[in-house]
Amino acid sequence: MNTDFNEKNYSLKMDKTIQSFKKDLSSLRTGRANSAMLDMIKVDVYGQMMPINQMATISVPEARLITIQVWDQSNIKAVDGAIQKSDLGINPQIDGSVLRLRIPDLTEERRKDLIKVLKNVGEKNKVAIRNIRREANDELKKLIKDKKISEDENTIYEKNIQKVTDDHIANIEKILNEKEKEILQV
Repeated sequence: MNTDFNEKNYSLKMDKTIQSFKKDLSSLRTGRANSAMLDMIKVDVYGQMMPINQMATISVPEARLITIQVWDQSNIKAVDGAIQKSDLGINPQIDGSVLRLRIPDLTEERRKDLIKVLKNVGEKNKVAIRNIRREANDELKKLIKDKKISEDENTIYEKNIQKVTDDHIANIEKILNEKEKEILQV
């Protein structure tokens, strides 16, 4: 087979999409404490926006509690304010140099909203994977036009790319189903 086309590159791009998808899901509040919930929150300190994990130690001592040990006492109010302004919907309790975030139980309505958000994020990532497939197929068309690969090679490559695409989309579905079960768990 000709080496003008590299399927591996497209498979790796799809893998990165899956990793990004998992990271997006980890920041969703599902009723269980998870330090990744704070990853998207930035705090305005020292004249710049910094993530909380670069200015504090974050731990999850219990299933419904996150503790944030801020290293510089003067930043506690800034961290507190950033968490309150975020879309987490949680008010931190300040206890000396430690902020405690109690994760409340999810209401039925909030669970349904989360599942809608979850499915939306999943669909966006499926579209991203399909776009990678389209990009691969466009490259194949160009290689055929330039006579760098044969029709037979094109058919084999297209089948391989479609299989990789189907596998990645199935992986997203599996992750979505697991996360949905986690959200619906009371």
